[in-house]
Amino acid sequence: MVPFLVLLAFGAASCRSRGEGREVGTFPRAPIVLISIDTLRSDHLPAYGYDKVATPAIDALARDGILYERAYSQIPLTLPSHLSILTGLLPGEHGVRDNVGYRFHGERLPFLPRLLKQAGYQAGGAVSAYVLRPETGIAEGFDFYEGSIELRMSETLGRSQRPGAETLAAARPWIDKAAAGGPFFFFLHLYEPHTPYEPPEPFASRYAGRPYDGEIATADQVVGDLVAELKRLDVYDRAIVVLVSDHGEGLMDHGEQEHGILLYREALQVPLLLKLPGGRLGGTRVAAPAALIDVAPTLLALVGIRPQPSQHGGSLLALAGPHPPSRDIYAETYYPRLHLGWNELTSLVRDRFHLIQGPDPELYDLAGDPAERKNLRGDERRAFAALREAIKGYGAPLKPPAQADEETARKLASLGYLGTATAAGAGPLPDPKAHVHTIEDFADALHAIGQQDYVHALPVLERLVAENPRMVDAWENLGEALQRMGRYEEAYAALKKAMAASGGVGPVALAMASVLIDMGRFDEAKTNAELGLETGPASAHSLLAQVALAKHDTATAEREAQAALAARGSRLGPLITLAQVRRDQGRLEDALQVTRQAEKELDQMKENRKFAGLFFIQGDLLGRLGQTAEAEAAFQRDIADFPGDAKAYSRLAVLYAAENRPQEAVATLKKMVDTNPQSPVAYAEAVRALRAMGDPTSAAALLRDARRRFPGDATLRSLAA
Repeated sequence: MVPFLVLLAFGAASCRSRGEGREVGTFPRAPIVLISIDTLRSDHLPAYGYDKVATPAIDALARDGILYERAYSQIPLTLPSHLSILTGLLPGEHGVRDNVGYRFHGERLPFLPRLLKQAGYQAGGAVSAYVLRPETGIAEGFDFYEGSIELRMSETLGRSQRPGAETLAAARPWIDKAAAGGPFFFFLHLYEPHTPYEPPEPFASRYAGRPYDGEIATADQVVGDLVAELKRLDVYDRAIVVLVSDHGEGLMDHGEQEHGILLYREALQVPLLLKLPGGRLGGTRVAAPAALIDVAPTLLALVGIRPQPSQHGGSLLALAGPHPPSRDIYAETYYPRLHLGWNELTSLVRDRFHLIQGPDPELYDLAGDPAERKNLRGDERRAFAALREAIKGYGAPLKPPAQADEETARKLASLGYLGTATAAGAGPLPDPKAHVHTIEDFADALHAIGQQDYVHALPVLERLVAENPRMVDAWENLGEALQRMGRYEEAYAALKKAMAASGGVGPVALAMASVLIDMGRFDEAKTNAELGLETGPASAHSLLAQVALAKHDTATAEREAQAALAARGSRLGPLITLAQVRRDQGRLEDALQVTRQAEKELDQMKENRKFAGLFFIQGDLLGRLGQTAEAEAAFQRDIADFPGDAKAYSRLAVLYAAENRPQEAVATLKKMVDTNPQSPVAYAEAVRALRAMGDPTSAAALLRDARRRFPGDATLRSLAA
């Protein structure tokens, strides 16, 4: 694949439509609309021959535009793939190799929205998933970027999303205003049909048993709504519209339900439609292979902007000509190495062949075997050798997510993590396809954690890390599960393994900071939180505020809480932190109002209206203000939402005791211990509560029992007998 050279395929004039003989020139100042439907396999659309779902909006767009029958993603992960779409660069060139831990620096790269803005365009975007939140750096080239999706605590990252209809609704005012002004570029990201496959009605019933297809139909409806809006604004006919997906979905074709680990066709082949102004070349189908990195340079050239020499993509219109150029299409995934302790995979498509390079290489004939069932590496030795030689020229050495700038290197070195990442290792590591079946066990553990069933999750995670000692994600989730059970020293040990395996990647460092705060090791917590400032500023500043509060430095805590709230993205966590700061400053009414604001924002969430810590801090404030009935209700809400939150039980018990309701107080403490029998913190809280209630005899007896159950627990050891 060679770089896009000086308006390739547009030349002085145009590309000709097959059968029509019409010329297609450039379209200066034409509106550009880029629609990305996340996780959409091309072979699940009627436009590509699938007959089990109805997508009238996408079908209509295909009739008006050019359909690329073989378009391939460069990486089956949402954030880096979208950055390849928007830059025309391979992941190794734009530097983001994973969904987490990396930050995009578009000011140094041929970033489509920035280049269009320089040419007089307004640039707007609206996304439906937390993984594309502004803090990743993707928003920096836009005038408007709507990405306010809350991080759903205790759930997988993929569940931090919102319906595409809500995303479009949030962007409509900007679209209306932009359409009335000069030229504009609008990027709409829809997260249907990403997991969880939970289509709304009527699609849930219409596609019962096929929820993935139901979510495709849901996304199609949003596409139809956007096209209708463009037509209402008299924009659609004169606009350039691209519809694409960032990657496909495994659906167990090769043992992977979702995506990110394997590089088979189902994960890489995506729909790609290009509608030109006036419907030029409408209905054309292109069989030549296309790549997602072709999108940005093609759009630039279509509006008369010279594509950048660094862009690796080629011309989509050249592929529609009578003599399409021969090319190689590269893809990679380092997700197995970064998260699972397995080897990375790379792949190359050339004509009909697809090479998947790893510890056990594979070669498939996409024309004769599109399902990729017969490995031809022994039968097609010449093609296999040629592709293995060609793929050596692609990709780039992997840089660990924790970039070793001087300050970060100093912090990592002080913690003992610098240079320990498996990401930086030379391998080889286990072959992903030989171990992909274990992902179902990991998914089971994650589901259990989401249900707060840590007793079920623990043995699964412990077995996974025993079998895969470099599995960062399993170590991280094991640590977080242990933390929620109040087993802080064990949590610290697990997260230390995750830090060592990842080399100090930001999200793991933030998890470690949280545990260290619980352990009272505030200086170490501060250093770890600072490691997450670039990629997770809201969480990092919230943790730094908590460290400052623990040190009774309310001025610093105030600054950090405000910085957390100012960081674009998740707001609920920073609001709770700000309420804690106001409380410790003695501003109880102000603190209560902050929790009311957080509660209002929580109520606006369409599902999973839970957020750890919100109703505990609200109950604490209400109790201090003498509003005991309201405090009781808040504590009860916290216990109902998070039955493992020992502090809510103990505070409620003390409240009952203060109101001369001893039986309810004792019952609450018993419920706390019975609900969390493996949590030493639950016992410690019960001991403290009994002492506060004036029952030292019961407290002493319970402490002796707890120490027998958890002989090595530091929290219980710290309680005087």
